Amino acid sequence: MFRSRIYLALIFLLTFFLAGCNQTEKLEKIDFNDTVEIGRVRPSQDSEINICVGSMITPEEGYAYYKKLLDYIGQGLNKKINFVEKRTYAEVNSLLKKGDIDVAFVCGGPYVIGHDEFGLELLVAPVVNGEPLYYSYIIVDKDSGIENLYGLRGKRFAFVDPISNTGKLIPTYMLHQLGENPQSLFKEYSYTYGHDRSIKAVAQGIVDAAAVDSLIWDYMDKKGSEYTQKTKIIKVSKPYGIPPVVVRPGLNEDLKIKIKDTLLNMHNDEEGKNILRAMFIDRFIEIDDSSYDTIRYVRESVIKRDSD
Repeated sequence: MFRSRIYLALIFLLTFFLAGCNQTEKLEKIDFNDTVEIGRVRPSQDSEINICVGSMITPEEGYAYYKKLLDYIGQGLNKKINFVEKRTYAEVNSLLKKGDIDVAFVCGGPYVIGHDEFGLELLVAPVVNGEPLYYSYIIVDKDSGIENLYGLRGKRFAFVDPISNTGKLIPTYMLHQLGENPQSLFKEYSYTYGHDRSIKAVAQGIVDAAAVDSLIWDYMDKKGSEYTQKTKIIKVSKPYGIPPVVVRPGLNEDLKIKIKDTLLNMHNDEEGKNILRAMFIDRFIEIDDSSYDTIRYVRESVIKRDSD
């Protein structure tokens, strides 16, 4: 188990640097100590449930809070929670489709793909700063002198994940609106597979700019991160439906209702309220699939433009 986790961490680091970042600076390593290898987890039994929090959706220091959140869910359900960590959204969707993961915290883009391709279901969504919305931030080093997207020509850029909404889809759409694309504007681009990794990559000079989730940048900034303090936002996208909590197709209806009720009522419970406060989440709410139609529109527009 230990060797496998080290191996996964090394694979990530090698992938990141081979993808176009050849500097010697290093990014902090993800801690796999509280995760479960999906290859060794059977589809959940009556006494347990498999929940995935991808490394791309939370800063590494936020894992402790997600662990508390999952423990809280487990207590509410009286079930053992298997904390499954995966590196890419494609992996998460694949496991949800196969039924190996029951519940997942995902980005809006992967939700839309999963819903439209195999019936991935919305459960709840968080409300942050009074709204169930988030944005894509384009960030650069604060001392770079870059003030807009045109200033990124010939620069090194970091996306987060090939199917990330804020970390790939939306910034690509922004470029299309300027008559550009990643190949025409950037000298090179890479994938970090983590919004916090992209922020650190800009702050450390590994790349010149990046597209990141506003929730992650704001969270790190509120925590006094040295990395957000070294970066600045040069472009904010329009708002989009916030990353939801989803469940696999076919999950037991009674179990689904219990999980939903547990999350919807967290803010009414002192322990739950403290967990949410630490994560800068106001509460969880029910949300309709139509809240993600703008993401569908952007995705279809990007696919059509790329195919022309």
